[in-house]
Amino acid sequence: MEQPAGTEKAAWIAPSAELYGDVRLAEGVSIWPKVVMRAEAAHIEIGACSNIQDFVMIHYGNDCPSIIGEYCSITHHATVHGARVGDHCLIGINATLMDGCVIGENSIVAGHSIVAEGTVIPPNAIVAGVPGKVVGERNNRLANRLNAVAYLENALAFARGNHRRWSEEDYKEKMRALMAEWAAAEATTP
Repeated sequence: MEQPAGTEKAAWIAPSAELYGDVRLAEGVSIWPKVVMRAEAAHIEIGACSNIQDFVMIHYGNDCPSIIGEYCSITHHATVHGARVGDHCLIGINATLMDGCVIGENSIVAGHSIVAEGTVIPPNAIVAGVPGKVVGERNNRLANRLNAVAYLENALAFARGNHRRWSEEDYKEKMRALMAEWAAAEATTP
């Protein structure tokens, strides 16, 4: 399938992914198998180094685009329908984000949660339930960023035909070193 304009900067797009309409992918984005994105009226925008994992469905909502920030992971079977997700977020397996909801940066939405239309979640939240509600508060920035970078590392390997990057000896050490470097940098920032 020929990918639409606006997707050229992606690190990797699985051949089985289906992207239609006004889909905008920033540099380093990875789109995994069986993803469907449809943007017939409003647009879909995926920020740098974010990953859209297997079987995710993203569509625009009633007059509102779907916008995913940078370094986000939209995990397996999730649905994003006209929602906005801030930078450094993780949307759990089989979670649903409905029209007009906003997920604040550095947040986690637990698997199987449904965030109702128009719900606004503050930054650094942990969201769970049906309907999804804030059940905790923690800055998940570094952990969520590391997850996104792990998927970027894997996507670059997939683009080269290497489907076993995460099993290679240097992979875990590289991820540990990155986390330590980011944590040290954050500790020294006022």
